[in-house]
Amino acid sequence: MTPRSRRTAAALVLAGAVAAGTLAGTTAASARPDRFGHDFPAQSARLLDRHVLPAATFGEPVPSGAAIETANGVAVPFAAQPVQGFSGNLVQRDGSWLVLSDNGYGAKSNSADFLLAVHRLQPADDGSLAVVHGGFTLSDPYGKVTWPLTREDRRLTGADFDPESFRQAPDGTFWFGEEFGPYLLHTDAAGRLLEAPVPLPGVASPSNPTLGGAAPTLGGSKGFEGMAISRDGRYLFPMLEGPVAGDDPQDLRVMRYDTKQHRYRGEEFTYRLESPKNAIGDFTRVDDHRFLVLERDNGEGATAVFKAVFLVDTSRTDASGHPLKTQLVNLMAVPDPDGVAPELSGTSGYVTFPFQTIESIAVTGEHTILVGNDNNFPFSSGRTPGAPDDDEFLTIEVQADLR
Repeated sequence: MTPRSRRTAAALVLAGAVAAGTLAGTTAASARPDRFGHDFPAQSARLLDRHVLPAATFGEPVPSGAAIETANGVAVPFAAQPVQGFSGNLVQRDGSWLVLSDNGYGAKSNSADFLLAVHRLQPADDGSLAVVHGGFTLSDPYGKVTWPLTREDRRLTGADFDPESFRQAPDGTFWFGEEFGPYLLHTDAAGRLLEAPVPLPGVASPSNPTLGGAAPTLGGSKGFEGMAISRDGRYLFPMLEGPVAGDDPQDLRVMRYDTKQHRYRGEEFTYRLESPKNAIGDFTRVDDHRFLVLERDNGEGATAVFKAVFLVDTSRTDASGHPLKTQLVNLMAVPDPDGVAPELSGTSGYVTFPFQTIESIAVTGEHTILVGNDNNFPFSSGRTPGAPDDDEFLTIEVQADLR
């Protein structure tokens, strides 16, 4: 039996255990330290698969990176667009993934030559990923943006917007949540803006292009980080990464936007961070009242301590009145009892996901999720010190019923 076949068989066994209400044999008997010396308790989760796209993956032959400096031994600038910075993943019915790249290099000032893009990836049985036909870049050919753009051809760049989340509506169009405004962006299936960027009333980041002399009400890079969508596509639920001025620093707003009436309907709920120093990486819908949230600290490698997936149930509240949170996975210690990634788990039996930014999560089955990092190429070095991080994706089985 091949390693991949063993993983499939293990998944079927675990599915049966979950259905029976048990997870016997799916977690380590006791906590064991990872290679960084962290000590974590066992958990009801299991690594089923791992896919990797090499850091040095490039796409359209348009030069990029002229405003950044060499990092982790990677020479700049680039002769083509790097395929990196994944901040969202929409798993398609044909098995491919649509992944969203964010603004490129982390700031308006250094990302003017990074084209905003959605790439299509094809996962293979050997754990590799290939960039395949079917992706697109974002553009504004119809002049929906009223302020000056970076490029005369109106292709959008990382100096124009910072998209951090996206969802596809039933009509095939896409909605993006971005951080500079924060704005909602609505495009057709080819990435062309269909309407003017939608601001969040009363909220503006320091990078908002229409701020003028007004004071921002949101921290830098704290705009829309995650976004869920209702089953029928009518409502969007964009989630801020940081608190609005005057809010509790541990509370993040989740809004409701009506795509039919083209207006916000107020705040849907407030998400309570485990620590005000944490941030969220992504946010997706399970059903009408349950959502998955990626929450993380800002560390990487040896300084990474807290990276987790939470199930949030808005029909129930905790003692403080916030929606009830249940931790599904500790991403710093994902059990790997079947040796899916022995090069990472070694003798500890755990796989760590020690990246600074973990920014995509998707529900792929009744008990399975797909989690991916934003590798911030060429800057982040969470997996191997001094080497740029690859784009990694873990398929994880969890005990919770995600139907």
